[in-house]
Amino acid sequence: MSEESNPFSSQAAARSGNSSRLGWGVAAIAGALAILFLVFWYNALSRQHDLESLRDKIVDANNSLNTALAENQKLKDQVDTLQKQVADLEQEKAMTAQMAHSLENEMRADLESKDVTISKLQGKLTVNILDRVLFDSGEAILKPAGESVIRKIAALLAAHPNLKIHVIGHTDNIPVRPNARSKFASNWELSTARALAAVHFLTEQAGVDSRRVGAVGYGEFRPIADNATAEGRSKNRRIAITILPDELAAADAAPTARPVTPANLPPPDTAAPTTPVK
Repeated sequence: MSEESNPFSSQAAARSGNSSRLGWGVAAIAGALAILFLVFWYNALSRQHDLESLRDKIVDANNSLNTALAENQKLKDQVDTLQKQVADLEQEKAMTAQMAHSLENEMRADLESKDVTISKLQGKLTVNILDRVLFDSGEAILKPAGESVIRKIAALLAAHPNLKIHVIGHTDNIPVRPNARSKFASNWELSTARALAAVHFLTEQAGVDSRRVGAVGYGEFRPIADNATAEGRSKNRRIAITILPDELAAADAAPTARPVTPANLPPPDTAAPTTPVK
């Protein structure tokens, strides 16, 4: 019997063809599934990487935010500190002004007279004491009346330990008399010696802290009245005790006096009062 006439042989061949096509189909599906799996796997890996990158960025952003918050808090604390300092300074300034006003009133009540005057200018309180209260003519030794005035000033200043004290000597324009020139070559030496005498008494006898006090002599070069009259010369012969806070003391610590020149001093033959008073 031939194969053509054998129905079983035809069926077997058909089944074999179908099996072959089925195998290829399965293989194609498996390949497609494998490719799809690879695609999903790659996408998953990519997403995982993106997710990790995003997490890193979030961590960095949080760190930056925390740093910025910490810096902001630091700046806020600094602002708060500065505001407190400003408030403290304003309160201190107000207290200083009140104390200065109180000191001025006390000095006016206890000291002011025809020989002792009180003035206030640009934050500086000044006690002007005429030399006749403090010294004999041509001398730089304190008289008892002068010691009494300076003790009163020291007692008033005891309640104000933060104030600085400048003692400034002044004279008129009459040259130092000849018999006193062995001690004082000019009015500068005389005015400085008188200022130092007041400073020594303030610090050594009246209990004022030496670190608060300074002395300077201006001689005849800072007059407050006309030296052409006896009354004017009397006003110019004085000790000025200037009381001022620290911030003004620094600016006032190195006063500038006019240098001695022939234009400042009277020529040798210039007529002067026969009885010079210092």
